[in-house]
Amino acid sequence: MGVIGVQLVVTMVMASVIQKIIPHYSLARWLLCSGSLRWYQHPTEEQLRILAGKQRGKSKKDRKYNGHIENKPLTIPKDIDLHLETKSVTERDTIALHYFPEYQWLVDFTVAATVVYVVTEAYYSIVKPSQEMNISVVWCLLVLAFAVKVLFSLTTHYFKVEDGGERSVCVTFGFFFFVKAMAILIVTENYLEFGLESGFSNFSESAMQFLEKQGLESQGPVSKLTFKLFLAVLCSLIGAFLTFPGLRLAQMHLDALNLATEKITQTLLHINFLAPLFMVLLWVKPITKDYIMNPPLGKESVPLMSEETFDTMRLWIIILLCALRLAMMRHHLQAYLNLAQKSVDQMKKEAGRISMVDLQKMVARVFYYLCVIALQYVAPLVMLLHTTLLLKTLGNYSWVIYPELNSDTPVENSLLPGSVYSESPPADGKMKVTVVQITMALGSLKNIFTPLLFRGLLSFLTWWIAACLFSTSLFGLFYHQYLTVA
Repeated sequence: MGVIGVQLVVTMVMASVIQKIIPHYSLARWLLCSGSLRWYQHPTEEQLRILAGKQRGKSKKDRKYNGHIENKPLTIPKDIDLHLETKSVTERDTIALHYFPEYQWLVDFTVAATVVYVVTEAYYSIVKPSQEMNISVVWCLLVLAFAVKVLFSLTTHYFKVEDGGERSVCVTFGFFFFVKAMAILIVTENYLEFGLESGFSNFSESAMQFLEKQGLESQGPVSKLTFKLFLAVLCSLIGAFLTFPGLRLAQMHLDALNLATEKITQTLLHINFLAPLFMVLLWVKPITKDYIMNPPLGKESVPLMSEETFDTMRLWIIILLCALRLAMMRHHLQAYLNLAQKSVDQMKKEAGRISMVDLQKMVARVFYYLCVIALQYVAPLVMLLHTTLLLKTLGNYSWVIYPELNSDTPVENSLLPGSVYSESPPADGKMKVTVVQITMALGSLKNIFTPLLFRGLLSFLTWWIAACLFSTSLFGLFYHQYLTVA
């Protein structure tokens, strides 16, 4: 309790909330079951018989007594006059949905982690503790781990399909993003200002100094080539995981635009689709930062804002775009649910017959995979949001948009580990000695893993997630708009 204090209390309270309150008041369940989403029910066999003008045939038991059993499936004409009935999504309906527990856990845990982060940030801004570990970092890392796990689980299902081409699509995009990451990592800081070069140099120098203090000779923990190769492999995996979420988003975007009748809704849908592009441009130095820091206003160049203010504005823009994407979630999910009626309308234009079972499966499949689509929509959003929160905390940025309040933050954090070494361990108990040793070990890690390293690494990962989302959704937009048969 003395090591973490208030943060431990907040964590314990939030753990109790997750266990006791969230199962009854779930944001994930409210997003689906608030009454705004309507799903299409598959027609019963009796309804299809009436529409097709068929009488109910003999039961299998009667046919068996007559000496034969007919295994031929019952078929109906494809151009049948079928109109699907709609129903609001209820909590009882969600029981049969695939991946509903994973969806509910990811969304509700993300809400809990975000609340812990906000409370911790308020605590740090008021009390300003100097020797405490920021426990909200652990919550953010857990959220990212759960999001990656869910995306990995969804991607493995595409590899289990034998006849489909989903496996080839994932592998192709994985190699494409690997090559793209290698090309991006070559670009200099004059164009993409991640800060990876300076962050890695600072990390190598700090690690070498630490190893020298331990009596070990080393040229660094890892070479720059190995570091960038590891990043490229990680980026290819992230790109493969985000392939189908981006492709699905493009289809839902087109369908949502067709459903939207108000201009403001259509405008918000366009902004939501282009949000990853806006995030990507925030780190392109010649397009954004150079124009803000050195605007072409005649002979004199007057900066519109300081670098610290620009960094803070960048964080706020990403968070606002994430909030917009969450607000547009229901429009996209309803557009997906309408695929059931869209498939029936497409079937009516075709000649031939279809079995009743296949027709029922075609309609029911759309609703049963609703949570899979919701996860593909939410998981990238969660990754973007909490990578940005980690960038703010570990990169030692500020939420306040005032240069005079932000100018001394890097200095404070750089002096923080030094104060740990200045303390002499007390000799009045083994427990206190152990605490001091742990604190000194954490101080050593802070000397190695500096905010400069985290700024470069997390800026690159945030930019990369947005770039993957925009690349896959743009390809999906082109595919559904021009390559599929209308």
